[in-house]
Amino acid sequence: MLTFPNAKLNLGLYVTARRPDGYHTLESAFVPLPWCDALELVPAPANQSSSLALTGRPIPGDPATNLCLRAYELLKADFPALPPVQLHLHKIVPIGAGLGGGSADAAFALKLVNSEFDLGLSEDALESYARRLGADCAFFIRNQPVLAVEKGDVFEPLDLNLKGTACAVIYPGLHISTAEAYGRITPRPPQHELRAALAQPMATWRDTVSNDFEEALTPHYPVLGEIKQLLYAAGATYASLSGSGSAVYGLFSGHETVPSLSAKDDYLLWTGLL
Repeated sequence: MLTFPNAKLNLGLYVTARRPDGYHTLESAFVPLPWCDALELVPAPANQSSSLALTGRPIPGDPATNLCLRAYELLKADFPALPPVQLHLHKIVPIGAGLGGGSADAAFALKLVNSEFDLGLSEDALESYARRLGADCAFFIRNQPVLAVEKGDVFEPLDLNLKGTACAVIYPGLHISTAEAYGRITPRPPQHELRAALAQPMATWRDTVSNDFEEALTPHYPVLGEIKQLLYAAGATYASLSGSGSAVYGLFSGHETVPSLSAKDDYLLWTGLL
């Protein structure tokens, strides 16, 4: 069975407080981005244990600790009859880009195992498992626009329709770890109420919708600001860092395609419609 875990964009991201559990209190809008990895599951041959093969873009760390295998093992603990599986992840969405690619892989692995072996788990149950794997993994179970609060794993409905909006995402090849990004953040109350700001025309977002990580990271990585200005110069209606970086995206309201961009040859560029 084959599935295609997609990335996400953050529309606004406010880090408002440190939590006693070591996480931070967040507010952000999550929107699916149709830039996808490929994840395949097949039953393992007789007398073989579960395994994960990795191809495509490099993934740091030991494959045995990859979130896809951890997702399978999480379900295996509650469903001991699950047979061993072979997983193959072809990585396309870059790691450390603020696009949620690793979280998506984990969530889609949960859905894949649930479907392949008819476990009958509801979306609520799958979200509960996903929250145990990572703060934003649960978003990818339902995979629709939401307002994310608390650790980024509690979702409120969001009336936001960006279908057909042209989008460009530029990744400059920087791997910014979550630990580094949060280490540079000073939590504070947001200047604008995010839900209300997103309800206004996109042309106003440039002044009212922001990502706290931009202010924290751009002085150390000036290329992030350079890419944002490149997107605005190309006609983007709104541009922002996604998540904790380092991918920067531009939304082109009213455009069917993204205008030509003069990004550097060594940047990874995705364009398409949301």
